[in-house]
Amino acid sequence: MFHSDQGSQYASRKFRQRLWRCRMTQSMSRRGNCWDNAPMERLFRSLKSEWIPALGYRGLLQAEKDVGGYLMGYYNRQRPHSFNGGISPVAAEEKLKILSGIS
Repeated sequence: MFHSDQGSQYASRKFRQRLWRCRMTQSMSRRGNCWDNAPMERLFRSLKSEWIPALGYRGLLQAEKDVGGYLMGYYNRQRPHSFNGGISPVAAEEKLKILSGIS
């Protein structure tokens, strides 16, 4: 999945063909609504400022492992989010399940 705004560079035929060749699905925010992409912008800001080493990574495999660990291990399971009242997304989901009687 590749999500972006509706900028001309992302809507161009050449770019869309490149995504197709890489077997990626394209997703675009609604026209004229800058808030659509705000959650992803916030995620990337956190990733860059909290996690990625200042000197970068030695290789792609190291980057994939480390960023995957951040997203699945830390960001979703441990990192407090103000939107969720200071708890992690996983904890917020569990709380919702308990309150709604799903679990």
